[in-house]
Amino acid sequence: MSAFDFLFPLLLIFSVVRQVRGKHLNWFQLAWPIALVAWAADKYLHGFPTTAPDLALIVAAAVLGVVLGSLAGTFTTLYRRGDGALMAKATSATILLWVLGTIGRLVFGLYAQHGGGPGIAAFSKAHAVSVQAWGPALILMALCEVVGRTLVLGSRGASGRQASGDRPASTSPRP
Repeated sequence: MSAFDFLFPLLLIFSVVRQVRGKHLNWFQLAWPIALVAWAADKYLHGFPTTAPDLALIVAAAVLGVVLGSLAGTFTTLYRRGDGALMAKATSATILLWVLGTIGRLVFGLYAQHGGGPGIAAFSKAHAVSVQAWGPALILMALCEVVGRTLVLGSRGASGRQASGDRPASTSPRP
């Protein structure tokens, strides 16, 4: 694995962990993780296998990504500071869900390269999945995880802005 293969998951984790103390929620905070994953998808995603078992794996990974990301967005606390700024604060559930997906992909890659290749190949053969389907599945899982979180946070933030206008502290943090 390259240095980027280790750095990429850490950057994704950083995108959530930096919200532990509360971070101003704006378009940039929502967009930069999507830009990061889109760049990685452009760099690493070079097509999709089209057999039914391959597509089933890819769709399952994408759905898992949407679920993890959406739940991470749901468990993120949104509140307004005294000056009216909309803030996002990652909870322990947010971090757990985010790390589960991100580190899970990293561990899978390490497992595949350090002795797990034959096991993955045997699983793939038993389920008629081509080995070439794993890469797109994991990349789309990451993309869907980021997009799911972004859509949930963006919609929650937009509804909070509409409901409260410019009034401060209209949305209080969850305990």
